[in-house]
Amino acid sequence: MKAVAYKAAGSIERKDALIDVELPRPTASGRDILVEVKAVSVNPVDTKIRRSVNPARDEWKILGWDAVGKVIETGPDAGDFSVGDEVFYAGSLIRPGANSQFHVVDERIVGLKPKTLSNAEAAALPLTAITAWEMLFDRLDIRRLVPGAANAIVIIGGAGGVGSIAIQLARALTDVTVIATASRPETQEWVKSLGAHHVIDHSKPIAEQVAALGIGAPAYVFSTTETNRHLKEIIELIAPQGRFGLIDDPETLDVTGFKRKAVSIHWELMFTRSIYQTADMAEQGKLLNEVSRLVDDGKIRTTLTETLSPINAANLQKAHAGIESGKTRGKIVLEGF
Repeated sequence: MKAVAYKAAGSIERKDALIDVELPRPTASGRDILVEVKAVSVNPVDTKIRRSVNPARDEWKILGWDAVGKVIETGPDAGDFSVGDEVFYAGSLIRPGANSQFHVVDERIVGLKPKTLSNAEAAALPLTAITAWEMLFDRLDIRRLVPGAANAIVIIGGAGGVGSIAIQLARALTDVTVIATASRPETQEWVKSLGAHHVIDHSKPIAEQVAALGIGAPAYVFSTTETNRHLKEIIELIAPQGRFGLIDDPETLDVTGFKRKAVSIHWELMFTRSIYQTADMAEQGKLLNEVSRLVDDGKIRTTLTETLSPINAANLQKAHAGIESGKTRGKIVLEGF
């Protein structure tokens, strides 16, 4: 089968950063299903791993943790899907990624593709939707009010892949006021179009802008990027007993400033359930089916902003470079081999 992989971690500028290869087609066992991949998207995790993680000796490392495709084989213990089903999912960090013609994935973390979306449109959603859902509803628990706080959430990095779907989920499923940050005219317009009630500029002091809205101190803050840069502002703006969540990887994070306000701190990694085979691992498949329903009901929409074709090393290099520029909005998707 065709695949895109690498043998040595490093810069995207290297000629061998990503390579077109031919590899054996995998087979489904246990609760796995085998999917013929139709479209994939690129996330920051792909670039982080490509820069820093080497494969085992004499093996290829395949990236790609967002996929849409058709089920062509089911393992002996799999029972949730049938051959021919169209599915979408984000996969597992400790298994080969989906930048390949055929991909094996545990059925418990798979959902049925939204019927109203194309393959490319659907491929933009799984990883970011799971991340945003788990942060909003499992970690920050934004349906549970913070006494005395404004029923509002600040989403830092609102125009990115996770921010773009978090805005929509918060609007579709709660009455929480959404304050999104974006620093350029095009990204500010993007987050407004997704439903943000207020937009502020994270290149300027955030706390002052939030205070100027006159709604009070927000109960929740969701930081998707550059948490260290904004930490002092977050500590200042969040309500006492508020809840703060982050998904990026600061080298150090001094959270002592939150103590006076008794703010709880929540880290989200959507791969935790699949890495540790948690007892509630199947919740990811359930939430993807709910996301699919919300899309088909017109409550939320794809965050796709750019499609490249075919799925090959050259186009994946272009997508990785775009992600690393820090200037993309929404999601970049690759379609077809």
